[in-house]
Amino acid sequence: MSGKKKPLVVVTRKLPDSTETRMRELFDTRLNVDDAPMTKAQLIDAVQNADVLVPTVTDEITADILSHANGKLRLIAHFGNGVDNLDVAAAVARGITVTNTPKVLTEDTADMTMALILAVPRRLIEGASILTEGGKWTGWSPTWMLGHRLGGKRLGIIGMGRIGQALARRAHAFGMQIHYHNRRPVSPAIEEELGATYWESLDQMLARMDFISVNCPHTPATYHLLSARRLKLIRKDAYIVNTARGEVIDEAALVKLLEDGDIAGAALDVYEHGAVVHPKLIRLAKAYKVVLLPHMGSATIESRVDMGEKVIINIRTFLDGHKPPDRVLPSMV
Repeated sequence: MSGKKKPLVVVTRKLPDSTETRMRELFDTRLNVDDAPMTKAQLIDAVQNADVLVPTVTDEITADILSHANGKLRLIAHFGNGVDNLDVAAAVARGITVTNTPKVLTEDTADMTMALILAVPRRLIEGASILTEGGKWTGWSPTWMLGHRLGGKRLGIIGMGRIGQALARRAHAFGMQIHYHNRRPVSPAIEEELGATYWESLDQMLARMDFISVNCPHTPATYHLLSARRLKLIRKDAYIVNTARGEVIDEAALVKLLEDGDIAGAALDVYEHGAVVHPKLIRLAKAYKVVLLPHMGSATIESRVDMGEKVIINIRTFLDGHKPPDRVLPSMV
């Protein structure tokens, strides 16, 4: 690209230093040094002036925002796996290519999901707080802080994609029985490897599991997939974990079940309204009824660097006139 004007790449949030350095070398890059989420006005300015926009999951790139694009914007290279924050159909209709960063978050998200499955029944947060928040601890006791073991328990995985399968491998190693609900069964070889049982009926699976893990994407079809009605099917001694998307669960209904003691507990890394966490969930967390994390599922240095590498590869491939490897089409959403 030497001798040519470098394309303007607008990045909406602060990315790893190595990614930003490489972007500055390759492109005319406008960075977000302060890491403050862009306003709607700033996003409109970006789609009007950028050749390439690099948004993240915190940016709502709607049809309204894209309507301000004037033909200069040619690529949205999303720094993220899920694209539910992007109106992919509106972008493609305007001749804008969309890419994402799949396959680099799988292991880290599965690790965090397994950590939460451990944290809730073994009361890890509650136990740690005894030592850090001034609680009285007189030493070991045979009946104090008792939880539940994982071995032999039934884990129901909602969404048996890459992350669901990675979680299943971890849970299988802990001696858990693997069950799953998916749009279609996985291959017999994978089922055999994981000892996994497919449930065509989500309702029937929910009623029989000790643990439920949400690992499906947020789409119009999965919005409130765990509705108030379905949540009531879960056993009173069961736990629910969500490291996927908050919109999959009817959060208000889940809160009521937790308050009424109609579910044993929950661990959440994502929330229905993004960074706005239901205040009753906060109160329940302070009472150790739930474990709450601030969207940390994929938060490792390695995953963020890998995501940055994918963004750069997608941009360079596109600018070189080739089909980018991680292109997203409306039919895929």
